[in-house]
Amino acid sequence: MDDTGLKRLLEKADQYLTGGCLGSFRMPDEVATVFHRGEGSKIYDVTGREYIDFVLGSGPMILGHAHRDVVSAVQAQVSRGSTFYGLNEPIIHLAERVVEASPCGEAIRFNSSGTEGTFSALRMARAFTGKEKILKFEGGWHGAHDYAQQSTTPPEPTDSPIAVADSHGIPRVVGQTVLISPFNDPDTATDLISSYAGDLAAVIVEPFQRSLTPEPGFLEALREATQANGVILIYDEVVTGFRIAWGGAQEKYGVIPDLAVYGKTISGGYPLAAICGRAEILACADPRRKSKAPYTFVSGTTNGNPVSATAGLATIDILAKDGVYEQLYEIPGRLKVGLEAIGRELGLPLQLIGEGPVLQPFFYDGEIRTYSDTLKADSNAARQLGIEMIKRNIFFNINGKLYFSLAHTEQEIDLTLDEAK
Repeated sequence: MDDTGLKRLLEKADQYLTGGCLGSFRMPDEVATVFHRGEGSKIYDVTGREYIDFVLGSGPMILGHAHRDVVSAVQAQVSRGSTFYGLNEPIIHLAERVVEASPCGEAIRFNSSGTEGTFSALRMARAFTGKEKILKFEGGWHGAHDYAQQSTTPPEPTDSPIAVADSHGIPRVVGQTVLISPFNDPDTATDLISSYAGDLAAVIVEPFQRSLTPEPGFLEALREATQANGVILIYDEVVTGFRIAWGGAQEKYGVIPDLAVYGKTISGGYPLAAICGRAEILACADPRRKSKAPYTFVSGTTNGNPVSATAGLATIDILAKDGVYEQLYEIPGRLKVGLEAIGRELGLPLQLIGEGPVLQPFFYDGEIRTYSDTLKADSNAARQLGIEMIKRNIFFNINGKLYFSLAHTEQEIDLTLDEAK
């Protein structure tokens, strides 16, 4: 297809798709395109233009695109059936693998998206404790439901933040059930937990929040305070699970929650998420308990479908191999060192923060440890970096995280650095 055909497709997208996009992510007009296929670390648009991909579908494609083992496994499963609304072999095997890999794992319930996973985990925590309030952290992302869309992107963070709805259409009463604390501030968080212990059902946290790593003692303080006050600690491991370590953030940081929500990596690029953790909490979703309190409805038409489960199993089998996580840290480290060196040469305060295969560029010369710090960075410079990289056939998320896969090579990192100059 030529550029004229691409233009027609983009016009049709604007005509029929709300916002001309699929959600909140819309590529700037000057680099807008329509993707056609992916292979390994590369994606190709409808004109045949090749990009080195550091978006990876917003994270799921940790093996790279169209990995042959995943493709062949999925093709075989599709020939046997796509969904049955009942138990199937792949989902039982995947349940076993995830529970055994998760340090908090005793039982599991599958969903089709991370949003459903965090929503259901919070519902089970409320049912189990008989309490209603939750605590989340300023700048933390837990999906699109009303309880998650509180102070994810507040414009003016404070030392004592309150819940601010991130979207119109959310009832004000929802915010009254959500407490907000700054990330990496154990004193504020533990004070809130103890002060609201009688009403607080759960604390939900990205243990590695967006691209902010937890400071020593922060997660430990949350664990100690929640245990002391009868509050459920939930890790949102949709990004970190099976990515920053085989056992996710729990293994990496050594602090174990009551529940963990998984997605992205365990899906192999298909719709799949899961809530894993203490069996007595997950038992709230056991349909055999419908006549007993506290029963929690957690179900969905395609939950645990065999196609997604098969893709997840194929992905996890590869991640379990020796040397995988060393590789997932080495390649991103090469880009981080190189980009920061270029920034220094040009007199730019460019730093990449994150953990292993998840990094984010910021133009700021101070330490970045909280959401408030991220707002001090030059977001326009980061956005322009992303746009210019896309123009040079390097697919960056504009003002967002960079993801890395096992398919990325040193040569591709070096090419990316050459283009960045």
